[in-house]
Amino acid sequence: MEERKIFNGAEFIITDVKPEDVFTPEDFTKEHKMVLKATVDFVKKELSDNADEIEEKVEKNVREWFKTTGDLGLNGIDISEDIGGEGMDKVSACLVAEGMAGAPSFVVSHVCHTGIGSLPIVLFGNDEQKKKYIPKLASGEYIGAYCLTESGAGSDAMNAATTAKLSDDGKFYILNGEKIFITNGAWADVLTVFAKVDGEHFTGFIVEKGFEGFSVGSEEKKLGIKGSSTVSVILRDCMVPVENVLYEIGQGHKIAFNVLNIGRYKLGASTMGGAKSALATAVKYANQREQFGKKISSFGMIKTKLAEMSISTYISEALVYRLAAAIEDKMGLLDDEAKKSGSEIAKSIEEYSIECAIVKVFCSESLDFVVDELVQIYGGNGFIAEYPAERAYRDSRINRIFEGTNEINRLVITGNLLKNVMKNKLDLFTAINKAAEEIKSYEPSSIDYNNLLAPEENILKMCKNIFLTVAGSVANNILETLSEEQEIISMMADLIIEIYAIECGMLRARKCLKSKGEKKAELHIAAVKVYLAETLPKVVKYAKQIMAFIEKDDVLDEQFKTIDTLSYYKIGNIVELKRKIADKVIKGNKYPF
Repeated sequence: MEERKIFNGAEFIITDVKPEDVFTPEDFTKEHKMVLKATVDFVKKELSDNADEIEEKVEKNVREWFKTTGDLGLNGIDISEDIGGEGMDKVSACLVAEGMAGAPSFVVSHVCHTGIGSLPIVLFGNDEQKKKYIPKLASGEYIGAYCLTESGAGSDAMNAATTAKLSDDGKFYILNGEKIFITNGAWADVLTVFAKVDGEHFTGFIVEKGFEGFSVGSEEKKLGIKGSSTVSVILRDCMVPVENVLYEIGQGHKIAFNVLNIGRYKLGASTMGGAKSALATAVKYANQREQFGKKISSFGMIKTKLAEMSISTYISEALVYRLAAAIEDKMGLLDDEAKKSGSEIAKSIEEYSIECAIVKVFCSESLDFVVDELVQIYGGNGFIAEYPAERAYRDSRINRIFEGTNEINRLVITGNLLKNVMKNKLDLFTAINKAAEEIKSYEPSSIDYNNLLAPEENILKMCKNIFLTVAGSVANNILETLSEEQEIISMMADLIIEIYAIECGMLRARKCLKSKGEKKAELHIAAVKVYLAETLPKVVKYAKQIMAFIEKDDVLDEQFKTIDTLSYYKIGNIVELKRKIADKVIKGNKYPF
């Protein structure tokens, strides 16, 4: 990869980022493209025509597929070569997740296995644990799973009731409890299980399915992803050797939360891949289906849907690969010794916990939008199980719950931002004061609409100033009680999400414009212009609702005027821009970028 400036987590909120400092899909190397091709080829050959067979959950078939992905190197992208993996970068890991998304349900099993099912041991296991388990997880001989959730401890993971007690002879920890909603649970050979030692110290354990006292419940009957295994894991005096304590007693939270960060950005990649697949399915149907003597893809409202599905996916793609490369760049700062330490690697990922949550929320909600439009384009057939839209719609819904609900992730975004400020990792208050000075002399009439993308770049900066204005009011009025105001926390998170999304799209388009010229970048430019025009009102809405909660009377009126001034933007011909994108989708029968 080319050298890029390395930013701290959430620094984008207070910093002007240049196009050359981000990685975009247009920067994929030959190796990256080969990884994606190998994944897509596997899905097409083994899984694409076997959706019904996948949903039968035949363990023999699942194990054969995992062995094949192991042989292809797709299980070990995130694992270093010295312990049996491929030692590739985070962009490659996301490409595997994206490419696997064309396989209904199996993508869930595979992303779980390669992420939260394997990486706790990769990152936090000792040398003996890595040697024992990782090569078999990478080869597909073993299937991995992750056991955190309980009936009384979902989002509140630290409230776990599962206990671990040292045996009288000191050789085992005896685990008792039940974990629920465990992906790959019925098939898993190796599971990371969290329990409280002596009912107090939250700790990770490596548990094998053959351990005494280990069992699983029956398969859950689910709305979607029916081809993945989801069971309860039952621990009744489960005997776990003391050497299978993962990392340190009482340090399980470091494993759990860092691995969830990984799960979040990988989920972003898989949902973005799912959106591409759904878009291709939609346009192929629209190009075949005729009404009133015409292909429905020729109708304006169908074109609008195809364009909006494409734009949402374009932004998702920009988010995923910017973040993946940023994490890789941060890890590149580690010295050779630190690179061998999983806990140090986890810190590099934790640096971007806010961005991980943003990617998870944005991409999962984008996929839900795309598959909803897929059903609509199919019309009545979209509601019938024998057509692909129905399964895609059902399968999508879980992604807003996986890896922390989107509500919890919104709390993470705002909460971790404030933590970074309090730890002096993010100089938000200086940025707030600087924005206040800029706003005093800002004139919307100074926007240069003749300079390509200059108006959009200016509005991005003003969106940041709107957020900083809001953040200043929050800090001055309700900072001490903010933790009790979830609606405000959520809207602040939405502001941050939309600013990051606009910026990712903007930087991608500007980078493409600079490297390929206006003609080849015209679709990118169109996507950014449309997305900004349709997102800016959301930014204004969130900002005004927060202000209306905090301020009153003349102060509120003044703040509303400031927001209106900062958000002034003369939108272009959005209908024509959408038609341009839709025509490209229709002609190519697929995602157009």
